[in-house]
Amino acid sequence: MPAKLRKSRTDKMIAGVCGGIANYFGMDSTIIRIIFVILGFVSGGTMVLLYFIFALIMPD
Repeated sequence: MPAKLRKSRTDKMIAGVCGGIANYFGMDSTIIRIIFVILGFVSGGTMVLLYFIFALIMPD
């Protein structure tokens, strides 16, 4: 059965988006969070907006 992309209920700091992405790809959530922060600075805040969109769209 394929894995589903969902927000994490146990591994979350703000909304569980990075924890859910990490679970989906089988990675450590800290790495995903670092990538989001770096891309947030590089993209001029676009990743921050994308994070909140993911928080609204992704199921629990």
